Amino acid sequence: MNWLRGHQFAIRMAWSRLRLAPGSFAFNVMVIAMALILPLVGLTLLDNLRPVSRELAVEPEITIFLSTELPQDQAQTLSNQLLGAAKSAGVEIKLEFISRDKALSTLKERAGLGDIVATLGNNPLPDAYVVRLAKPRDEAGTVLIEKLADVYKRMNGVESVQLDAAWVKRLAAILQLGTIVLWLLAATLAGVVLAVVFNTIRLQVNNQSEEISVSRLLGATDGFVARPFYYSGGLLGLAAGCLALLGVLAILSLLNTPVRELASLYGSVFQLQPLNVGTTVLLLFASTMLGVAGAMLSVWRALSEST
Repeated sequence: MNWLRGHQFAIRMAWSRLRLAPGSFAFNVMVIAMALILPLVGLTLLDNLRPVSRELAVEPEITIFLSTELPQDQAQTLSNQLLGAAKSAGVEIKLEFISRDKALSTLKERAGLGDIVATLGNNPLPDAYVVRLAKPRDEAGTVLIEKLADVYKRMNGVESVQLDAAWVKRLAAILQLGTIVLWLLAATLAGVVLAVVFNTIRLQVNNQSEEISVSRLLGATDGFVARPFYYSGGLLGLAAGCLALLGVLAILSLLNTPVRELASLYGSVFQLQPLNVGTTVLLLFASTMLGVAGAMLSVWRALSEST
């Protein structure tokens, strides 16, 4: 019970000290919120882009063009070798055989190409296989697909192989780079938050130096003296986190109008969504802990200097 009363007293003291200087508290909250809003916006954008990238990263395809001299019956039996190579590589595939006649008829159906195809005489198109693969979830999966394409290139009767997976790899690399940059930015701005809270609490400690000295003469422990300042730092971080999240919502509302217009041009319905409740609570907890950490560093240094 004494422990609970001590924390209740510390919370009341922290709240009373903040009420004595509301302007300073509001200014510090705004400064910290401005530092927090950049990584929060970046995190929100990455969180919205990840499902979009998964939708865009449709099943990569390997198009295998066979030699025009290969008889069609041999071309059709080549599917067993293709499936066996994929099984050995640990990749699940679906094969589609496109005969040269089917490819020619498809080409004729293209607008404006019928007359051009008719002037060719013999069919110059080869038989082909379209190999559709399971979506690679990481860079290792893309490497397996590239190795499989190399295996196909060395098969007898294969003229050329076209791999449509490089752009998936590039997209994954861009998202990975964005995540690293975001973490570096968050670490840098976390240092800014600690510095602001440190200086704010240090100023409060200096203003309360006489009160602290009297309390220590009356037998107050360093923990009792420091506890209200810890709560002040926590309240500062919590308020700044709430303000930063409100700022993120305002930015999303401004961005959503042009984003919806851009998506409609591609026949899609898309808008930026705020972070889910679990992530929001975790971020508020992190901002609160940053405030507490800054206050602990400040109070610890101030008390050690006054000893």
